[in-house]
Amino acid sequence: MASVPSLASSVNQRVADALASALPEAGAADPLLRRSDRADFQANGILALAKKAKANPRELAADVVGAIPTGDLIQEIEVSGPGFLNITITDRAIVETLAARAADDRLGVPYAANAGTTVIDYAQPNVAKEMHVGHLRSAVIGAAMVQILEFTGEKVVRRHHIGDWGTQFGMLIQYLLEHPHELDHKAEGAAEDVEVSGEEAMSNLNRLYKASRALFDSDEEFKTRARARVVDLQAGDPQTLSLWQRFVDESKIYFYSVFHKLDMDIQDPDVVGESGYNDMLAETCKLLEDSGVAVRSNGALCVFFDEYKGPDGNPTPLIVQKSDGGFGYAATDLSAIRNRVGELKADTLIYVVDARQSLHFKMVFETARRAGWLNDGVKAVQLAFGTVLGKDGKPFKTREGETVRLVDLLDEAVERATAVVREKSEKIGLTEEEIVSNGRYVGIGAVKYADLSTSAGRDYKFDLDQMVSLTGDTSVYLQYAYARNRSILRKAGETKPVAHPELALAPAERALGLHIDQFGEVIADAAAEYAPHKVAAFLFQLATLYSTFFDQCPVLKADTAEQMENRLFLCDLTARTLSKGMALLGIRTPERL
Repeated sequence: MASVPSLASSVNQRVADALASALPEAGAADPLLRRSDRADFQANGILALAKKAKANPRELAADVVGAIPTGDLIQEIEVSGPGFLNITITDRAIVETLAARAADDRLGVPYAANAGTTVIDYAQPNVAKEMHVGHLRSAVIGAAMVQILEFTGEKVVRRHHIGDWGTQFGMLIQYLLEHPHELDHKAEGAAEDVEVSGEEAMSNLNRLYKASRALFDSDEEFKTRARARVVDLQAGDPQTLSLWQRFVDESKIYFYSVFHKLDMDIQDPDVVGESGYNDMLAETCKLLEDSGVAVRSNGALCVFFDEYKGPDGNPTPLIVQKSDGGFGYAATDLSAIRNRVGELKADTLIYVVDARQSLHFKMVFETARRAGWLNDGVKAVQLAFGTVLGKDGKPFKTREGETVRLVDLLDEAVERATAVVREKSEKIGLTEEEIVSNGRYVGIGAVKYADLSTSAGRDYKFDLDQMVSLTGDTSVYLQYAYARNRSILRKAGETKPVAHPELALAPAERALGLHIDQFGEVIADAAAEYAPHKVAAFLFQLATLYSTFFDQCPVLKADTAEQMENRLFLCDLTARTLSKGMALLGIRTPERL
């Protein structure tokens, strides 16, 4: 169906037309419309326009008011202060606009006019290493941005740039060659077709990594053999590659098990790690050196920037190739840009990466621009995120000072949430199966929402007690608002939601309706600014306004049958908007909770 213009956009157009009529010499003018606590909307653009035209702002405001028709969309306009316009919408316009939204599967949200192709790089664990709390934000923020961008019509290509290449693999592979049974993860006497769990796979890899590291640090001869094995790996030796692939496959079993806990779908073709660009590295370096973008410095291939200097005052270079011939992260990242722009035809590249890597990406992006791989038609953005903190405001650690394992954190969240669900389940008679599944949805939703309700660039405190609370700005509060809403609709029996534009609306109904109508604009802003926290803020306000509506406007005991149908209509559209918004954040909304 066609998109539904928001009430704000319709009002904005009316005022803009009236401004053009009252002051034609000013040309197109922005009314600067915004929501207001004095009316439904306030237009502030007349002050700047009057100053520019050397006109009296109140007189100009009066002329504008006289040129705006009222009765259908706009109920009342008044001039306030030095020339503000306070605008009130008709109840009929609110209900009719919401009815048009309700008739559309997309809730009337338009597709972006300038949709293109975005490659988003997120959820980047390392092969043979456990995922920890530091991996959480890239995965959660990235997955939400994928959903939001796709909803606006953008073609999104997912890329999981896993750490699967480099010197540590020479150590691991050489150790495995000399201790071939170390990676055997089948229990004694187990059947050949027993499926290995993610935890088992990573347990074996962890044991192997620690053993190989200990030998590497203590045995010079083994260290020499391990370094030679790196050369074999880079040269494509079949036996070495086969063992490397085994590490990657074992790690993927584990990665996918963690992503499954996070209720995220990671597809194998989207996992293109550092190794995926290995064949491009030498060519990337040659192109940079031949073009003069990179130069040799003490044997290393470097790109220098006047604006980036070290503590000694000397320029800090981006090292693309080391003096020993090895390739740095920059070579891989620049090769990835070449691939994503040249082969995948991306016009936007988004990197959901820790803010502490900002300098690296600034230099990589600038190098790509100098080389011509990024240009006016292709932009690259680091969606930088802050640190997950403990309750004490310090980086989240275990009591022993170690980084918290992500699986432990997720399991505890689900355990806490399941206890909350179980405590409340007696009132509505949830089955054990529903308690378990809802506990998972609530626990994982709590973790995701705590992350996404915070602006990505900020640090946030990981407090499970607060996250699974039924009150405050939590996903549980939103999930319960949705479930309560669905319960009302079920109790209505044969009475169905029907919009009645002829009815007068109570203040709480108006506030709820006007807020629902902003959903499309919020999605557009979140997509344009890569800001999923804007969707979270909208949903929390929606749940809060619904709670006020629920308290002040009886639904099942409404005064008339028409009023009951209309309030059920508001309930239904609220529920659909909550569900769609939460889904874009990767959070489920159980029907009964």
